[in-house]
Amino acid sequence: MKGLIPRDFILDLIARTSILDVISKRVKMKKKGNNYFGCCPFHDEKTASFSLNEKKQIYYCFGCGASGSVVNFLMQYERLSFPEAIEELASMQGIRVPYIDSDNNQIDQSKHIESRNVRRDLYTLMAKVTDFYQQQLALPTSIDAQKYLENRGLNAEIIARYKIGFAPNDWRLTSQNIVKTKAEAMLYEQAGMLVTNDSGNRYDRFRARIMFPIRDRQGNVIAFGGRTIINDPAKYINSPETPIFHKGFQLYGLYETQEVNRNPQQLIVVEGYMDVVSLAQYGIDYAVAALGTATSEEHIKLLFRATDSVIFCYDGDNAGRSAAWRALNVLLPCLIDGKKITFAFLPQDEDPDSFVRKVGKEGFEKYLNEASNLSQFLFDELLKQVDLKTAEGKAKLSSLALPLLDQIRAKAFRLNLLQKLGNYLGLLDVSQLEQLMHENRSRSDRKGNEKFPVSQMKVTTMRVLIGLLLQYPNLAEQVSDINTLRQVKMAGIDIFIELLELCQRYPNITTAQILTECIDRPFYKQLNRLSTWESHYQDDEIDSTFSHTLKELYDNILAQRQDELIAKERVSGLSTAEKKELATLILVLSKKD
Repeated sequence: MKGLIPRDFILDLIARTSILDVISKRVKMKKKGNNYFGCCPFHDEKTASFSLNEKKQIYYCFGCGASGSVVNFLMQYERLSFPEAIEELASMQGIRVPYIDSDNNQIDQSKHIESRNVRRDLYTLMAKVTDFYQQQLALPTSIDAQKYLENRGLNAEIIARYKIGFAPNDWRLTSQNIVKTKAEAMLYEQAGMLVTNDSGNRYDRFRARIMFPIRDRQGNVIAFGGRTIINDPAKYINSPETPIFHKGFQLYGLYETQEVNRNPQQLIVVEGYMDVVSLAQYGIDYAVAALGTATSEEHIKLLFRATDSVIFCYDGDNAGRSAAWRALNVLLPCLIDGKKITFAFLPQDEDPDSFVRKVGKEGFEKYLNEASNLSQFLFDELLKQVDLKTAEGKAKLSSLALPLLDQIRAKAFRLNLLQKLGNYLGLLDVSQLEQLMHENRSRSDRKGNEKFPVSQMKVTTMRVLIGLLLQYPNLAEQVSDINTLRQVKMAGIDIFIELLELCQRYPNITTAQILTECIDRPFYKQLNRLSTWESHYQDDEIDSTFSHTLKELYDNILAQRQDELIAKERVSGLSTAEKKELATLILVLSKKD
């Protein structure tokens, strides 16, 4: 069971669903050999590296590593939670998701609105609220809001383009105008538009605020940011997380930017709504902002899918540089060769809104063009902490830089930064740094408690067994005694046993169903990778390879038991039964040799 959705229903739903049907409606796929290929929707590419295996019902991108079942695809592509993805698949099949309570009792379905319909109705409601806010801004009674926007230099065209409005300074006026039915009241609350205080009283979340609608890539309003025009200590407040809004997955202004230019040459990442809108007012219509949160990995992916050049623009104070450093740490693992990354720090006491007013479009863009690139910013920050005139300083720079560079998967980026580090350290051969980085990583791996390390994907007994079982679940029929396996002391054995039990409980289970069932397990990433692992065994070799490897595992059990008995014999002696067992083990294992 996942949440309150029965496990059997989920597995049956995956079996009913064609991953090709779901993905081909969102990505153009073309059959090549046994698989289908298309351009990956999760990273920017021109050559199709996104593959789909219809037999196993899984996808894999050779470029960015995205992979999984149809559930993973919907969660990543549509930004859905696991239950929402299940609801979406069920809706496609024309069936209703059954819900059960903690005692496995069926819950009255009339109490639940299907997720897909909720999303659609929430979009409709938020559009209605947006219209209301825009109407309020135009009223003569909203003179303070109008003056505020006028003083910020915004004209009617920009206000209309970004659908900026005004939430009246009233506790319940917005809800009274929007909510007419019980269904709308439920949606209004789900949309995060209500606040309940300690006394149980409910009132509108946004009051006396300039309202900035946040839109998804289809242009649907999914949330709001509100800027106060009265003496409120909270200058900005944002919508909370809702079924249609997950702030770590959205960038304010990206929809409006791509309305102007579907493939912008560059994007500027700024900190606030007003920064985005003010820059657009001056013709710099390629600015976006995170939504009251730090830059996330998902934000980086959104940026890289939209453009090849990203400028992170921050205030020039310590807070701005700290925010930039946090963004850099998120960036490093996400870097893609061919992308240009720069960091611009504005003059003291300036933000994008104020600075563009002083220097105009041409002056602002010139300032951005002179910004530091990623490598300059990285080493500028690290060099502040060391003294390169001393051996100790160089050693410290190495210790600070190598863990950061080790996160980079983009080969050209990585090599360039290693060469720069080598120059600072006086090394001509960066292979020495690569070796040092490898040694550091090995030490870190040994210290960690990773149950099933697969980073290097070397062929091991457990990887072969788990990888083959995952890709060919019917192999579980070869295992007659799972309990014996519990005696094995080997990394990954508990994962193998769990998969065997799942496969034997559901004899016709598929790779996609296994991945979906294990989506919240701590070892899911390893399974996901093994599901697409090319083991290079021919189809007619799969059964015998699994059987032979399984035999090796059972032999390992016998050898472990033999070692235990020999050790016990030396320390405290053996009972008569144990002596007979040891003799038998020695005879059996000697014949195997």
